[in-house]
Amino acid sequence: MSSREPAHPSPQRIGVVAESASGETRVAATPATVRQLLDLGYDVVVEPEAGEASGFSDQSYVDAGARIGEAWTADVVLKVNAPAGSEITRLRQGAALVGLLAPAGRPELLQALADAGITALALDAVPRISRAQSMDVLSSMANIAGYRAVIEAAHVFGRFFTGQVTAAGKVPPAKVLVAGAGVAGLAAIGAASSLGAVVRATDPRPEVADQVKSLGGEYLPVDVAQETSTDGYARATSAEYDRAAAELYHAQAQDVDIVITTALIPGRPAPRLLTARDVAVMKPGSVIVDMAAAQGGNVEGTVPERAVVTDNGVTIIGYTDLASRLPAQASQLFGTNLVNLLKLLTPGKDGRLVIDFDDVVQRAVTVVRDGTVTWPPPPVPVSAAPAAQTTTTEPDPKPSGQQPGLTPTRRFALIGLGMLATFLLVAFAPAQLAGNFTVFALAVVIGYYVIGKVHHALHTPLMSVTNAISGIVVIGALLQIGHESRIVTALSFVAILLTSVNIFGGFAVTRRMLSMFSKG
Repeated sequence: MSSREPAHPSPQRIGVVAESASGETRVAATPATVRQLLDLGYDVVVEPEAGEASGFSDQSYVDAGARIGEAWTADVVLKVNAPAGSEITRLRQGAALVGLLAPAGRPELLQALADAGITALALDAVPRISRAQSMDVLSSMANIAGYRAVIEAAHVFGRFFTGQVTAAGKVPPAKVLVAGAGVAGLAAIGAASSLGAVVRATDPRPEVADQVKSLGGEYLPVDVAQETSTDGYARATSAEYDRAAAELYHAQAQDVDIVITTALIPGRPAPRLLTARDVAVMKPGSVIVDMAAAQGGNVEGTVPERAVVTDNGVTIIGYTDLASRLPAQASQLFGTNLVNLLKLLTPGKDGRLVIDFDDVVQRAVTVVRDGTVTWPPPPVPVSAAPAAQTTTTEPDPKPSGQQPGLTPTRRFALIGLGMLATFLLVAFAPAQLAGNFTVFALAVVIGYYVIGKVHHALHTPLMSVTNAISGIVVIGALLQIGHESRIVTALSFVAILLTSVNIFGGFAVTRRMLSMFSKG
């Protein structure tokens, strides 16, 4: 299982086992991902009825090229949840186990796997870096869970999300508060907004405000500075922030109809966001979906795996299997994340698993190697906090070769010179040049205001600038297309052709970007 092992001529066998956890409907590989595993050179065997709860029959796996049989004795065992004690004994010594192992909170599991001589890869330990996004199971499952949380809330709420005006009367839209704008929170914001609700969201990171707004939500800031995370995962907030946030939650609880909480900190109990006092002021019929129920809950009164109704008629949903409630989609995304990890671990596409500890992703996910616990891994910084400002009594010297910035005096002097040059150009130039310059200036002004009204998220600055320049050029070329000089006419034609390609291409790209945000 490691880079020290000699090459072996035969491919290794991957086993896809059935899940034993109560209520678990996902499976670690679908027929579609089985084909991808076969392309990597592995043999694949699937435990009988492993995919039945997800809607995948044994025959569908056979049609994909897998075999149905004993999967626990395979060289590489793929599983969604951590194995039970009795299941560890079914693994053969030297095998590799891949699944959600929660290494930060289950040291006894890691030791049991090490004692059994297993190499264990934890999918929930994938570092939050760009090249590991395709393997990030937590994000994939959080995306599904956030969407499903809104569906569960809508089912219990029993009223319209969108506002309506009918002959029988006016129906106000539902008001939804999402606590936490991570992957799950953003998915919930998008789902609730698409259903027509008025959505508000809060998060310790002010930089997510644009993401919330782009999904149709309103960002509610808590104006307290927070320390930046360095590993891509949430971290504990300060006491000052918690006090300010508590006031915000209490005020919102009195107004909103639905609250969805998503706050989780790896390796620690879920932070308490809503107290019993907050729940008590909510309107009868309101719904809370506590997505952190498995880690203790963000809401006082949450019961894991159950929905409870408070004395004032508020339903608190503590389901811990939200992703499993969309089993086919969840299994497909889970399986795709697994395939992407195995592509990294199978560089030769020869069906042989190779673990390279020099690779930060492989080092991070490998929590047990050849019977030795290797958790926790070295830290992998994925974001940098702003450098601390230091006060000095002397100005910071400029690096050699760096030009100093313009002073106000120089700036006004340059503006004056530009105005003088423009005046001289218009005053002494031929009438035709003065007319062309007027058209040029008007085109610049019009292009600036037209392009400037397009939101930056839908029209990149580079595209905006090039389209504006192309618009100016094509207007000038159109004015010169009938010139008596053939050379001028030919150059005008070429200019119109090239700038038209750029303009229409820019609009085509913009149209594709707009269609990504269109409903239906």
